[in-house]
Amino acid sequence: MTYPWLEGQLTSTAYGWRLERSDGVAIGFTSHDRDVLIDGLVYRSSPGMAPSSIVETLGLEIGSLEVSGALTSDAIRTEEIEAGLWDGAALTVFLFDWSDPIAAIFTLAMGHLGAINWSGSAFEVEFLGPAARLSASGVPLASPTCRARFAGPGCNLNARRFTQEAVIIAAQGQTLTLATPLASDPSHFALGELRWLAGPNCGQRQQIVSATATGIILIAPPAFPVEESALVSLLQGCDRTIATCSGRFENALNFRGEPYLPGNDLLTRYPGGS
Repeated sequence: MTYPWLEGQLTSTAYGWRLERSDGVAIGFTSHDRDVLIDGLVYRSSPGMAPSSIVETLGLEIGSLEVSGALTSDAIRTEEIEAGLWDGAALTVFLFDWSDPIAAIFTLAMGHLGAINWSGSAFEVEFLGPAARLSASGVPLASPTCRARFAGPGCNLNARRFTQEAVIIAAQGQTLTLATPLASDPSHFALGELRWLAGPNCGQRQQIVSATATGIILIAPPAFPVEESALVSLLQGCDRTIATCSGRFENALNFRGEPYLPGNDLLTRYPGGS
């Protein structure tokens, strides 16, 4: 594909950034001095944002890119960063012709956000490209507990069987009060997951520590104030042991672990024989 607007003595190019969170919220920024509409998304003017040099390699080396600037837009708030809403967000950096935004764009890099550091209103974001995945282990480590996410790939249980919607009528710190009692055994929700379906926390997921018939205790307080009658989805938990997988879920066939593999404690038994 050719890009005539990149040729010639005078160009009309600008940078564009498209950010998409894991909950589907997407925003755009541009280095142009005016807002630009591209593919139905408004890219807000942020002339202060600038990417570092983008390094591309033909081998398997991990390239590098950093984006820095100032939090001048209400679309990205400090409290949202602290709450982890932007962790791992998909990022696309590209060049485009600001005089004809409908024309084809030139993609410079695609990947996900890494570490986010800020001081006051200034911030710096690390960019992790596709090559960053090569640093992860390609072989699962042996473990006595299941490595699969409960009701996820590998576990193969239907999450809907173990999910219940509930209404929160009060919140104090990590403790939430439910409008009606849980339909299932409250102990089954320990180590489970709560997903906010409405209110300021909508889209966020939090781990459940324990539950009673009418209460939920989270591992951490909600990032934002909880509105009265906020709707949530509760997914039961699993301690990932073979006993629970077999006895409670009858799913030992899909157990992703090595429950009978000798551990380090075996070394302490011999040669003393105790």
